[in-house]
Parts: sequence; C-alpha cells; structure tokens
Amino acid sequence: MTIKIPSLTIGNITVPVPIIQGGMGVRVSLSRLSSAVANAGGIGTIAAVGLGDVLEAKSDFERVCSDALAQELRKAKSLTDGPLAVNILGVLSNAKDLIRTSIREGIRLIVSGASLPLRLPELSPDEGVFLLPMVSSGRAADIVLRTWDKRYGRTADALIVEGPLAGGHLGFSMEQLQTPEKYSLDLLLPEVLEAIKPFEDKFGRKIPVIMAGGVYTGADIARLLRAGASGVQMATRFVATHECDVDPVFKQAFLDAKEEDIVLIKSPVGLPGRAIRNQFLKNLESGNIEKIKCPYRCLSTCEVATAKYCIALALINSSIGDMDKGLVFCGQNAYRVDKIVSVKELMAELVAEIEAA
Repeated sequence: MTIKIPSLTIGNITVPVPIIQGGMGVRVSLSRLSSAVANAGGIGTIAAVGLGDVLEAKSDFERVCSDALAQELRKAKSLTDGPLAVNILGVLSNAKDLIRTSIREGIRLIVSGASLPLRLPELSPDEGVFLLPMVSSGRAADIVLRTWDKRYGRTADALIVEGPLAGGHLGFSMEQLQTPEKYSLDLLLPEVLEAIKPFEDKFGRKIPVIMAGGVYTGADIARLLRAGASGVQMATRFVATHECDVDPVFKQAFLDAKEEDIVLIKSPVGLPGRAIRNQFLKNLESGNIEKIKCPYRCLSTCEVATAKYCIALALINSSIGDMDKGLVFCGQNAYRVDKIVSVKELMAELVAEIEAA
C-alpha cells in the first residue's frame, strides 16, 4: 500500500515533493543542478559563495561575486519555472550584497547559516521574500526567533535544522561530533517543534521545519515526516547526479570513498567540517601546504594569520577536479553513493520510497 506524500509550503510557495536540495559551495550546486531539482518537483538551491573569476575578484571582490551570482541565477531561471533558493553563509563579508542581488534577480527563498542569522530580516526586509534560517538545536531556534520577534516583529518562514551528520561546516563542537547519536535528527526534531510553538501561536501560522544532515533514503524522509517535519534538505545525494555542476573527478571521489575516508576537519572559518580524506588533506596533515596570502577577505571569521590553507581556493580547486589542491566536503553517508543518476531518476526513487515507507 502506498500513501500520497504531503507537499511542502513555504509562504505562498508550494512544491509537490517536500525536498529542498542543499546549497553546496563552492560551485557545487549551481544553475544546472538547482533547475533540475525545481523541474522535478522540489526546491533547487544555488550556493552563493565563491562565484566569479578568482583573479578578477582580487581587485573588485564584491562586484565580481555579485555579477557572477546574478548570471548564475539568470541561467537557472532560464531552465525552470520552479522555485529556487539561494544559500548565503552568514559569515560571508559580502552577505548583504549577495542577498540584495538575489532579491533583485527575483529569488524569493533565502537560506542562511554558518552562524546564527540574527540580522537576516534587516538584510532582507521585503516580506515577499521568505527567510529560512539554518539552526542545529531547539535552543538556537529559540534564540533566532526570539531575536527576530523583538527586533523586527517578524518570524521565520521556515526553519532548516541541520544535524551532526551533514557535510561541510557544522553547527556542533568537535566534542559533540564524537557522539552524534546524542544529537540525531529524531531527537532534534521534537526539541525544535517545541521551541517554535510559541512563535507559531503568536504569529498565527505554521513554521515549517526542514530536517537536514544524514537524510539519505525515502524511508528516512518518511520517518521524519511522520514525526512532524514538513520536509527535508538533502545535499550529498545530489552530488552524484549528471546535472551536478562539479567536475566528474569530484563525483568520482564520492563513488570511491569508503566509510573510513569520511573525516572531520577544523576549518579556517573556525567551525568543524566533514570531508573526504584525499591527497589535499593528507598534505595538510603532513604540513606540506604553502602559507597563504589572502586578497579577498571573503569570510569575516577567517583567521588569515594562522590559517593553514585558504578554504575558498581549496573548494574551488576540487570543483574543477584538482584533487591534490582541493577540499571535498561531503555528508557522513557519502560512502554509500555507488552510481551517478539523473536528478529526475533520483527524485522519482525517493518519492517511491517515501510512498512505500
């Protein structure tokens, strides 16, 4: 017996499949991937970080990044009429400019994480643009929503709750990440649902909760929907698609990865991260990395003087297939990837699994 899965509504945007494709930077989730997900019934996300010509950005960083994001959004919109989101890290020095660019280009879904986005409503005051802060606990959700209520008289249009099994930068300490079962999505979800209830009551509307981090199968999605989530965000699975915008060598790293290759690292951003242990990380461990010089200052939290590498350049290198100099972020389940499929095939597989679960 199968059941009809619930649609996902954020503001006045509704999609038939309750899946948001996670924003993966640098240059992993761009126009081809995001538009394909939107065409398949979900919400596609473009990661705004690290776009534009690297050399040109040295002299005019903010303009180059803004222009590159605008071009990518226009490409995506030419390929789909479905909803698109933009993921903008709160620690970016040009976050405000990227938000303005996204809104100017007609984007109505803004996702922000990598720090508590306490000022996001100030940066995006248009209530026709829907704001999705990313948090990692009920306490963080309460802080964000309480701050937004007090300062701006506004609440979130949806919350993305990212657990400890996610890829990239993580909202947990290294110590917490040693016992991820204590912060599983199944434990985080009721905690967050309880935290948002006063704000739902005050503003008279539902705040959809989107669970992320370690969501791999339709059965995972079905379990979270039954427990009260409105949808999920998935990233790792979408790397292994034909439409993903990275070099094939990057995708092959996922196909080749074993469980023991998925490791935690300390990022120059000041947060733990999860990545595939490749030659770049081995060189880093041995100290065989050139000292960096930074003309960009793209991250407000980056400690350039003590940083062992430039994370932006390392991520750009991997996106173009230079694995000796490239960092490959991934979720904990990356080792389970065993084939490259189309976005349409992946979404159909997940929907079938949800209905059957």
